[in-house]
Amino acid sequence: MKLLSNRWLGKGTAVMLAATLLLAGCSGAGQSGNAANNAGKTDNAATSKGSNATENGQNTAPAGKPFEGKSITLVTANHPWGDAVKPLIPEFEAATGMKVNVQSYFEDQLTQKLTVQFTAGSETPDVFMYRPLQEGKLFFKNGWTAALDDYVGKNPDYDFADLSESAVGSAKVDGKLAGIPIITEQEILYYRKDLLEQAGIAVPKTIDELAAAAKQLHDPGKEIYGFVARGQRSPLVTQVSSFLYSEGGDFTNGETATINTPEAVKAFTTYGTLLKDYGPPGVLNMSWPQAIGIFAQGKVAFYTDANSIYKNATDPEKSQIADKVGFAKFPAGAAGSKPYNITSWGLAMNAKAVDKEAAWAFIEWATSKEIVLKTQQLGNPGARSSVWNNPEGTTGFPAEMVSVIKESVQGGVDHDRPTVINVGEARDAVGEIVQKVITGETDVQKVADQANAALQKIIDSEKSK
Repeated sequence: MKLLSNRWLGKGTAVMLAATLLLAGCSGAGQSGNAANNAGKTDNAATSKGSNATENGQNTAPAGKPFEGKSITLVTANHPWGDAVKPLIPEFEAATGMKVNVQSYFEDQLTQKLTVQFTAGSETPDVFMYRPLQEGKLFFKNGWTAALDDYVGKNPDYDFADLSESAVGSAKVDGKLAGIPIITEQEILYYRKDLLEQAGIAVPKTIDELAAAAKQLHDPGKEIYGFVARGQRSPLVTQVSSFLYSEGGDFTNGETATINTPEAVKAFTTYGTLLKDYGPPGVLNMSWPQAIGIFAQGKVAFYTDANSIYKNATDPEKSQIADKVGFAKFPAGAAGSKPYNITSWGLAMNAKAVDKEAAWAFIEWATSKEIVLKTQQLGNPGARSSVWNNPEGTTGFPAEMVSVIKESVQGGVDHDRPTVINVGEARDAVGEIVQKVITGETDVQKVADQANAALQKIIDSEKSK
């Protein structure tokens, strides 16, 4: 709250904010409403005194709240971050005088609702959750989201530089900041500690070591499979990306498609072969719920995917191997270990919001060090380095995973799919290559050349947009 008091508030309200924070800190996030109520009483008293002073002929303004009487609409996805931040909002309302009207939708409904409202030129919602790498470019290119570059440096206490560089990169479009990261993800390696110990196998540090270990542990007769990951055409793209970067490739180079380079073909072949030779039956139909589901059943030795879904493997109510799961940094390829380090969810501002200062005030608060600490303690991986380096900020994650996350952030890549407007078509083009490998295609280069031409066509069609 220091960032709010320094930027907008007078001394009287700053004192009130300090009291609010103290009460909230003592009572816990679940009792934030009590703190807000107490803060509201303090402010009401101050306002009453200010009114009396005016009536006595003095021109003394109330010890005010900077956005008294104003309101904004916040739209969130039905997501753990939304669940974590909602109980904290009364603190913000009590401090600023602003009313925050919250609406929540399922992921697909959210995108549809936002698209309809923005197409119609709606001034609401003022602030909304969005997926920077999925619809961020579409929203920004259409003029639906406001660039935030001029806002982030106004208040030194906000400390924009504290946000992970690659996470911020995910939220940029054409060099402009289209949103602020709230949830980050890195691809990591999940593994069965017990199986590796029994076989005397060290945790793989390279992709070649991963392939060798998967082969050694693969025993389908006992329903133990060496490797699992997403095999569905579109979902697999985000996870094969770390293989691609670690081999020295990428989806594009500027406005040139590069999914048929030697590095790309090697990466796609490796990923597809791991699933073809050492994966469980049905991998072609697996997205992350199915893949981590079979891993949690104790049937797979290695699994690569986002760190954010780890509880599906460590929660005893969901997993048969909850106490046997290990976490490791993504294994290195020819170019080293280069997992994606992305913003999976961010907060953005409607370009047509009537009161952009009020909208930014909420975004600044919701992504401040204090609030990120509180939401991250509930298992929502944020983008602030200071919070990850704070022992209190890592209590919601296994200790082994924390060290993996910190390593992965260093040198992580800021995207996990082609950065185009028509993301769905682009993902289908890339995913087709891997699926052909899984089904036994031998001329992978030919398939990659065809897919590359399809991706280039998408890129070219968007150049004028």
